[in-house]
Amino acid sequence: MKTRISFFLIVLGTVLGMSPLHAQTATGKIVGRVIDRQTNEALVGANIVVVGTNLGGATNLDGNFVIENVPVGPHSLRASIIGYLPMVKTDIVVSAVRTVEVLFVLSETILEVGEVQVTAEYFMKLPETPLSTQTQTNEEIRRLPGGFEDVVRAISILPGVAQVQPGRNDLIVRGGAPSENLYVVDNIEVPNINHFGTQGSSGGPLSFINLDFVESTSFSTGGFGARYGDRISSVLRIDLRDGYGGSLGGKATIAATQFGLHLEGSSDGGSYILSARRSYLDFIFKAAGFGFVPEYWDFMGKGTLNLGVTDKISFVGIGALDNVKLFNDTPDKRLSNSRILSSDQNQFVGGLSWRHLFPRGYSDVTLSRSYMEFEYRQRDSLLTEIFRNSSVEDEYSLRGDAVVFLSKMTELSAGIQGKLAAVTTDAFLRPFWTNYGQQISVDAFFDTTGWKGAAYGQISHRWGLVRMSFGGRLDYFNLLDSPFEFSPRFSVTAEISPATNLIGSIGRYTQAPSYVWLAANTENRKLRFIDVTQYVLGFEHLPRSDTKFSFEVYRKMYTRYPASVVRPYLVLANTGAGFGGSEDGFASFGLETLVSGGSGEAYGAELFLQKRLSEIPFYGTVSLSYNNSRFKGLDGILRPSSYDQRWILNFGGGYIFDERWEVSARFRYASGRPFTPYNPDGSQNAAQYNSERVVANHSLDVRADRRWTFDGWALITYIDIQNVYNRKPVDIPRFNDRTRQVEENNAIGILPSIGISAEF
Repeated sequence: MKTRISFFLIVLGTVLGMSPLHAQTATGKIVGRVIDRQTNEALVGANIVVVGTNLGGATNLDGNFVIENVPVGPHSLRASIIGYLPMVKTDIVVSAVRTVEVLFVLSETILEVGEVQVTAEYFMKLPETPLSTQTQTNEEIRRLPGGFEDVVRAISILPGVAQVQPGRNDLIVRGGAPSENLYVVDNIEVPNINHFGTQGSSGGPLSFINLDFVESTSFSTGGFGARYGDRISSVLRIDLRDGYGGSLGGKATIAATQFGLHLEGSSDGGSYILSARRSYLDFIFKAAGFGFVPEYWDFMGKGTLNLGVTDKISFVGIGALDNVKLFNDTPDKRLSNSRILSSDQNQFVGGLSWRHLFPRGYSDVTLSRSYMEFEYRQRDSLLTEIFRNSSVEDEYSLRGDAVVFLSKMTELSAGIQGKLAAVTTDAFLRPFWTNYGQQISVDAFFDTTGWKGAAYGQISHRWGLVRMSFGGRLDYFNLLDSPFEFSPRFSVTAEISPATNLIGSIGRYTQAPSYVWLAANTENRKLRFIDVTQYVLGFEHLPRSDTKFSFEVYRKMYTRYPASVVRPYLVLANTGAGFGGSEDGFASFGLETLVSGGSGEAYGAELFLQKRLSEIPFYGTVSLSYNNSRFKGLDGILRPSSYDQRWILNFGGGYIFDERWEVSARFRYASGRPFTPYNPDGSQNAAQYNSERVVANHSLDVRADRRWTFDGWALITYIDIQNVYNRKPVDIPRFNDRTRQVEENNAIGILPSIGISAEF
């Protein structure tokens, strides 16, 4: 640790000693376009203002604008025109190296001209996500202390989100399991966006989505519309940006865990952006003498081609290569590695999308493929094989979506989707006794092809100060004995005042069992879709156009959750987080016979306050969440969920001093999650399942950013310190078979890191 800190300080000192050129007078240029949301027509004469300055411009006959001589650094940009709701885009980072491109999509207002009001300029919402939805810009994600510039870690500060372990991206949303979250990248559904992901779930240590590609994210924790299905707790939508116009450019980065390079540019009618990154954790782990050494690569690319004004084609490609090396040259390393379920993984995602604009609407057609290859293995301290799982999940998807604005008050959306999934699994578990006294084993080969399908429709209409949305979704999965499910959904937003809304929703959400649960045991084909009914009621108020306060309460009723016949206390809602393996009885793989006999409930309340960057150079969020989640298996006993963190408090914010310096901090408190205590011999009793809790965890992370402008290139440096007061996060305890003692399971305490990005 001392060697690593010294290295960071040397590099930081070298960077701080560099002399920028023209640092006080550097400026850049902003270009963009303003269009109507319903007709996609150019809006002529719209005013564009750089908030807090006297800089601005107006759109021409093509809806385009240019603003010259904008000081480098982060800014907010406001677009307005009579008859439309104004919109502010924050965190527009101006660079002297490349021109910034911005698109504004404005909605018509229903209010009379001249009426004075507080408007949601900084917090625009669409009818498909009327509530429980938060958005984050690229810059908000990048500067989050302790976030490693990771899109998944960034949403962990939002209300209703719990993290199981500090070093993991397993998201627990409103009491649900980590397998209940949907990721959508540029209209492509991606099963898991994390390196070393958990099969059948959605978590992992670190996301492989390169933040340099991200325009913004939208995270919905409840009440999402009928467009999204086959997940029952949340939707994280990641919108990727196009490559910058102009000549070839890019950025080289050394971050907290990886280094990489991305290049981008444009050609006639199109643009592209490419990246490659590699972790350097394996170098650190090897130098430290660890027996467990992970390494990874990831690659991303996006190309865009504009076919006139009304048509646009884009291609997205993503690849992630994960490898774990185990060194068993000493007894201590063999013992340590015997507790690890290691995994080599290859993941590839590719998609081709066509967007067509037509009068009063648009359509999207997307053809995509998602390929996931898993190689799991675990051996005991004598290097005898305990478990092996070689799996391939290969999905082809074709979907079409359309949005039609029937009138100024009415919006109709509809779509259809088909998936072809080829699944192969070769699983072996030698006869294994769980800590609770049950024996399980498997020796199975599964090779099949399955079909999934979905169709949805949703209509949103406004009557005066009330907007209602009603929709339905039909899902199909041919590998289940009951292959069809219908999910109706309804939401309403009532405007109490120009700055205050009441919002509510009720809906049914269904999710098919994971492929691995069906592959490990053919009896599990009798499983049904998991069923959740969600109720949400909320209140939202804007004291200022850049500040939002919201309060929501929710209730989720789970039925038909897969439950173990062999382990009657076990519901698979309590699995899928962490690295798994023998210590949790390989529960997340669903190796034994499962039936749809589990049930549960989750309810809670959330308070959220957000101040976005504006002419006041301070930004921040405060969220306070209470959740109570309980599940029961076939034994009929309702117990706390394994992820039941009752209270979660997050505070994060920062201050921008000028175009060069910015500081930020994040504090997080979470009450302890349940665990089952150990008996003196290392066994556990089902009667005590989740009967105790670890202590509460809390931490403070701080970060300082420094921007530099040189002749023809720019530099961003930061120092990020996690767990400033060195309180090590506490996880559930473990039993040491060698010492026959229960051990505390602590993560790393204070952890400094630096990052350097050179833009050219």
